[in-house]
Amino acid sequence: MSQHDILPSYVMGGWWTPAEADAADAAEVRDASTGKLVARVSTAGLDLAGVLDYARTVGQASLGELTFHQRAVLLKQFAQALTVRKDELYALSSRAGATKADSWIDIDGGIGVLFTFSSKGRRELPNGQVYLDGPVESLSADGSFLARHIYTRLPGVAVQINAFNFPVWGALEKFAPAFLAGVPTVVKPATPTGYVAEAMVRILDETGLLPAGSLQLVSGGVPDLFEHLRLGDIVAFTGSASTAEKLRAHDSVQTGGVRFTSETDSINASVLGADAGAGTPEFDAYVKQLVTELTAKSGQKCTAIRRAIVPAAVVSDLVDAVRDRIRQRVVLGDPRADGVTMGPLASLAQRDEVLRQVRTLVDAGGEIVVGDLATPDVLRADGTTGPADDGAFVAPLLLRFADPDVDAVHTVEAFGPVASILSYDSTEEAVRLVARGGGSLVTSVATHDPAIARELVGGIAASNGRVLLLDRDDARTSTGHGSPMPHLVHGGPGRAGGGEELGGIRAVLHHMQRTAIQGTPELLTAVTGVWHQGATASAEGVHPFRKALSTLTIGDQVESKSRRVTLDDIETFATFTGDTFYAHMDEEAAAANPFFPGRVAHGYLLVSWAAGLFVDPAPGPVLANYGLENLRFLTPVVPGDSIRVTLTAKQITPRETDEYGEVRWDAVIHNQHDETVATYDVLTLVAKE
Repeated sequence: MSQHDILPSYVMGGWWTPAEADAADAAEVRDASTGKLVARVSTAGLDLAGVLDYARTVGQASLGELTFHQRAVLLKQFAQALTVRKDELYALSSRAGATKADSWIDIDGGIGVLFTFSSKGRRELPNGQVYLDGPVESLSADGSFLARHIYTRLPGVAVQINAFNFPVWGALEKFAPAFLAGVPTVVKPATPTGYVAEAMVRILDETGLLPAGSLQLVSGGVPDLFEHLRLGDIVAFTGSASTAEKLRAHDSVQTGGVRFTSETDSINASVLGADAGAGTPEFDAYVKQLVTELTAKSGQKCTAIRRAIVPAAVVSDLVDAVRDRIRQRVVLGDPRADGVTMGPLASLAQRDEVLRQVRTLVDAGGEIVVGDLATPDVLRADGTTGPADDGAFVAPLLLRFADPDVDAVHTVEAFGPVASILSYDSTEEAVRLVARGGGSLVTSVATHDPAIARELVGGIAASNGRVLLLDRDDARTSTGHGSPMPHLVHGGPGRAGGGEELGGIRAVLHHMQRTAIQGTPELLTAVTGVWHQGATASAEGVHPFRKALSTLTIGDQVESKSRRVTLDDIETFATFTGDTFYAHMDEEAAAANPFFPGRVAHGYLLVSWAAGLFVDPAPGPVLANYGLENLRFLTPVVPGDSIRVTLTAKQITPRETDEYGEVRWDAVIHNQHDETVATYDVLTLVAKE
């Protein structure tokens, strides 16, 4: 693509650009360091309604043919394809002002999201299309009428509207859970960095692995998008709080049933504990983290530290330490120049907006104590040093407020390399200052004192989506204040948008509908693919352990013979294992226990015997027992009692990339009175053939 070309969109199964006559007013995107034209952007003439309908029809159909595990395998293949070609994305990202370290956050971070959701999808979801939420609820005395909650995918399209700062990560962190849920995605990247998102989507398209309609890209404006949304669709927005509120107010969201979630600008805080004075490892870690958050992505991160809340006694020490570290470590310039550690902002418009907001903070009482507003000298791509008039450069800026309660410092965000220092005199005051931000994505706390950590977290957690505790023991391994992890929720209350992204499988469920299902055990088994007590089961024919995964069916069962428990058995087990707990060895003491009639058998003796009763010992398709889950002991067993076990194939999960799968067995131990002694799930690995 030449710099004069219109950036293509990937829609309705192919690459699309508007006619040149329609694109006369195309927006120009320029190199953040040099101001040279990179691309032109326009969606004039795009059939946006057709794009959405294509997702709801073709995309839903193609994804609906796949199980969770099959989609998870594809996510891994997408990640591998992007990894092979990530250098292409790095080169483009440098035009947007990203250093190699910045690009690692965005590009490798986005690829990491795909790998994580692929792994979690195969480990934590069934190899089916229905996800169970919570236990069975019995609604009848005889067990003939049951209920449970299930999740099924939304029938519409997941539309993501992204910010300019993370064109790869921002798209993939929304795409991965939607794809895993089985919901097609339409990506609308921000114009200043949309060319990086376009290259990422093009790489995925060229793999030939994308299910038809599962991913589309709209490179440019979507002015009438919300007019075409309907019940079953979901919008995930990242951007300013003011824009989020306008979108949230649209009729399609308010009364049309469209789900809307937002992650917006956030005045995040970082608190230095009262114990973390100058010279402590926590102080040093705090300074390093603060400078990192000022300079990584040139401060253009929704999770960056905007308020450094520190004990009044260390303000001067902190200012000096930050100034020294910036002088020693930060080289401002064109990311393509060797040695540059901090690049420009994404655009001249963004630079001007940051400087405007800094002046607002200064007018409100902020004193610039590190850096200044003058045009900085920078290291150019050719190795020379000097001003870059067409570049969007801003040097790191640290402000200090004598009055920590000035409204502006808690409400105005300069979305760049800017942070403000606020002092506090007590932990209670630090908690109050954090809350003044009106809801944040993240607050970090640097302390080695457990009491301070407990008090601060107890006071600030409700104002934040994430809290990071930093001290000498985790400073080296910490993932950092500003780094959302795919395993953990990303979002926050209030000003931060009130939404939630990531968080492992939680993010997948945001793209699904939870429904309470009521019915007989037979029908719930059919709907969920998991056997329910009371549904059809068969103990006839060959032992289930002789069946490969390909022939084993839900409801295949073993009903064992009985085995009598004697006092000698109990004492032998106690002696052999060393478990001589009084309930097994002392009749008088056991009888005094409110739960036991006298000496009782060990629960683990009964589970061990149950395995001996249900197992078929010869080599066969069952490869290994890899665990027990949900074990409960319900009725004591005394000498003279007998036990038997019923084992039923409950859930069968083939692995997509292995020659075996997992079988979950429902195990129930009864005594001679048909009372339930114990219940649990047995987990085995079984060969497919």
